[in-house]
Amino acid sequence: MAVNSGIEWTQSTWNPVTGCSEISTGCKNCYAKRMSLRLKAMGLPAYRNGFRITCHQNMLDLPLHWKKPQLVFVNSMSDLFHAKVPIDFISRVFDVMNRTSHIYQILTKRAERLAELSDLLPWAKNIWTGVTVEVPDYKYRIDLLRQTNASIKFLSLEPLLEDIGILDLTDIDWVIVGGESGPGARPIKADWVRNIRDQCVEQNVPFFFKQWGGFNKKKSGRLLDGRIWNEIPGKEIEEIYV
Repeated sequence: MAVNSGIEWTQSTWNPVTGCSEISTGCKNCYAKRMSLRLKAMGLPAYRNGFRITCHQNMLDLPLHWKKPQLVFVNSMSDLFHAKVPIDFISRVFDVMNRTSHIYQILTKRAERLAELSDLLPWAKNIWTGVTVEVPDYKYRIDLLRQTNASIKFLSLEPLLEDIGILDLTDIDWVIVGGESGPGARPIKADWVRNIRDQCVEQNVPFFFKQWGGFNKKKSGRLLDGRIWNEIPGKEIEEIYV
């Protein structure tokens, strides 16, 4: 777990699963892979398998001990709906989320498995789910997200690698956009971001601009046309997100 996470759209991270594998264009410069291999080299037990899928039984009950409600990014170092994560373990993760008052943010590129398992899982209102869409070819994931029973459905258009074109944001509650960061970061164009922002404004969907990215993302900053875009769904969030 990381409290005071450096990820702009959440507060903490919880990794009952670590490891993943490439599935689409956005995976090329995966930060989680780089970090996992670094942590393995440092001898951290949780990363003994490097970036291979590993389920951590001992991490399951961590949120039960957190007293202050917070936004929690689930599996920032993995993908909960990876094919190698057993449905039994996914169910146990959902059980913990249902027993606590934190708001959980699950992000996946495996939209097919998310939709397949959705009816088998207990979706409390505090469980948000999103899909990653890096280029237009992956917009089909949005339709699969719409099929799920999550109360809040969101998109992560990060790393944004092309102009995404027209977005149908029907039943979508939140859109996050960001450029790629770190070694080998691919460029993002301002007009791609403006196109998404304008569609969010037109369709009344909260818009969150995470970063321009690049090798030094702090230097690049987050300003879009002179403004920081920190919109997030739900009035109840205001009390814990400030």
